Amino acid sequence: MNHAPERLERAPAVYFILITVALDTMGAGLLIPVLPGLIAHLTGEGLTRAAVYGGSMAALFAAMQFFAAPLLGSLSDHLGRRPVLLLSLAAFGVSYLLMAFASSLLWLYLSQACAGLFGATTATAGAYLADITPEQQRAHRFGLTGAAFGTGIIIGPMLGGLLTGIGPRVPFYCAAGLALVNVIYGALVLPESLPLAHRRPFAWARSHVLGAINALRPLPIVFPVLGAVLLIRIALQTIPATWPYFSMQRFGWNERDVGYSLGLYGLFSIVGQGLLVGLLTRRFGPKGTVIFGLLMAIAGFIGFTLAFNGVVAIAFVVPSALGFMSGPSMTGLMSMHTPSGQQGELQGAIASIGSVAMMLTPPMMTGIYSHFASPGSARYFPAAPYAAAALLSVASLALFIIAMKRSESRT
Repeated sequence: MNHAPERLERAPAVYFILITVALDTMGAGLLIPVLPGLIAHLTGEGLTRAAVYGGSMAALFAAMQFFAAPLLGSLSDHLGRRPVLLLSLAAFGVSYLLMAFASSLLWLYLSQACAGLFGATTATAGAYLADITPEQQRAHRFGLTGAAFGTGIIIGPMLGGLLTGIGPRVPFYCAAGLALVNVIYGALVLPESLPLAHRRPFAWARSHVLGAINALRPLPIVFPVLGAVLLIRIALQTIPATWPYFSMQRFGWNERDVGYSLGLYGLFSIVGQGLLVGLLTRRFGPKGTVIFGLLMAIAGFIGFTLAFNGVVAIAFVVPSALGFMSGPSMTGLMSMHTPSGQQGELQGAIASIGSVAMMLTPPMMTGIYSHFASPGSARYFPAAPYAAAALLSVASLALFIIAMKRSESRT
């Protein structure tokens, strides 16, 4: 139930939340073009060794977000959303300033850990939107955050590449500046959304992902739908993890072809979440939108599995990208079944599940690809990761439908 005053639905607060989510991903993307050269400069080693350090930093960033999202979400249930959002965003900006002045590899690792810790604002941002948004509009609002997330992923590396031409540390200053300017904007336009009466005591036992999921377990539909979220997140992460290898080997594409196809994938994931989720939710409700999104994902992955040339594969990029529509709608449904004082806890659990998918999918799906695509493989099947992703999507759909039927049978 939405308890926040009606004035909190005003546009500036929503804009702040969307900017914050975009900055979280854009700030990380800004660093992609500059990190290899900076690491090589700090270590005196070549780019091949820098790639190893860079990969471990990316894993550290994801791991810190995995642990921090439930913690920040739980703190926001206790202290309120506004202070957690503003303080986290300020610390996020400072962490990028630390990177700008990094004089050693250890310094860079520590500042990356801080960026992952304080950049895990998605949970608190989602809880704020749940506070200020009527239940029937939450799927649409969560779709907008998904679109903001995707926009940050696309813009970040492009902007980082441009800024690196000015100076190797300029992207760090830019990321810090954007975050700190947004803090000022938030301080001016962001009212508190969680009334004192709906806050809950802070407990360390509920401030990690297992504790948060256990606390959410008694709530109708929430626990099984979290499982469905994990399955579809792993499936959707399969494309960025394996697409360059698969498309180059299977269709003979070059780097430009891969880049354009992934750009199309990102574009339609943004359109689906930012525009179509709202339209379909108004027409079919959150449940129907989830089912539509999961069916699109299944169709896309089956299409990749059967594609016999690059044109057919491109055609199935669109439905696979529309699979992202299922996420905001599932989040909206779970939010509707969660009390105000646990919205941060819920969003923290969802964010951590996303981090788990980001950590598990690349080694798992590239391992499947390597096994079935190697010349000496007993069964040559380079599309095996997409067959696996289709099965995961079917399992997600089945789990979601079972959860909905059980919920309906209780009412």
